[in-house]
Amino acid sequence: MKTFNKILVITFLVGNLNCFSQEDQTQTETIEEIFKVDYDTPLTLDLESTQKTEIEPVKQKKKKVKKNVFFGIKTRKGYTRDLIRGEVVFEIFHMLKVYEAPPEYARDFYWYDYKKKKIVNSLRIDQANAGVLHGPYKKMIGEQVLEEGWYYKGMKHKRWVRLNKYDILQDKTHWWKGWPQESLLAYYDFEKTKLREVIPMHYGERNGEYFAFRKDGSLAARGNYKFNHRVGLWKEYYDGRRVKREVRYSDDPFNYEFTPYIIKEWDEAGKVIYDKVRFERGK
Repeated sequence: MKTFNKILVITFLVGNLNCFSQEDQTQTETIEEIFKVDYDTPLTLDLESTQKTEIEPVKQKKKKVKKNVFFGIKTRKGYTRDLIRGEVVFEIFHMLKVYEAPPEYARDFYWYDYKKKKIVNSLRIDQANAGVLHGPYKKMIGEQVLEEGWYYKGMKHKRWVRLNKYDILQDKTHWWKGWPQESLLAYYDFEKTKLREVIPMHYGERNGEYFAFRKDGSLAARGNYKFNHRVGLWKEYYDGRRVKREVRYSDDPFNYEFTPYIIKEWDEAGKVIYDKVRFERGK
């Protein structure tokens, strides 16, 4: 009897289960599709649907620009005022607070003469009354800029422009510590503090004055190039002042028949050891 009742209960449950499966088959497949996991893509959590977090940007403190400090050196400001053709011309510039002498190779050196109250370009320097130009420079009539550029320890540096009073550009040049920026500069050290050679370049050719230096900074040689050829008089030096040798090249860069020759040569004591004129007379 008990066995018979168990069979009836099992039969009833199986029948109900089959019935549930047939009636809700579509619903079951939909649920399975919803919860189906695609492992080819990572699971992510949408935080925007739950909460929004506002992140405040970190305010960075602006670095204070130090006044009258250029290339890491503190300067003092100065100006000149002059009357030219009935118009007032101003020059606004900056000067080193402590005097620094020009380097051995300097060709031009700009400084403010406190006595004469004007800017001069000279290697004959009155140190007691000299303010070496360093930093930005402007020459103006009213608000119209006539010339502007930069100085680095008395030498032209970076971009320089010259305009007329109608704001029309007259000239534009680029410099690097006294040398035209197009020049090729070679150094003895990686820090570029010991200049070795200055090759003047203009439109891709060697044109202008050439300089060579020793490690101690003294001048070793100087001369001129024109269209990639040495021209005129070239000099070699022992210590930048005492001449070692003078060599003559043709003034015409395309005179290929001209043979360069030594004019004179001296020993380290300054005694002449060769003189072309005397040598030819001796013959």
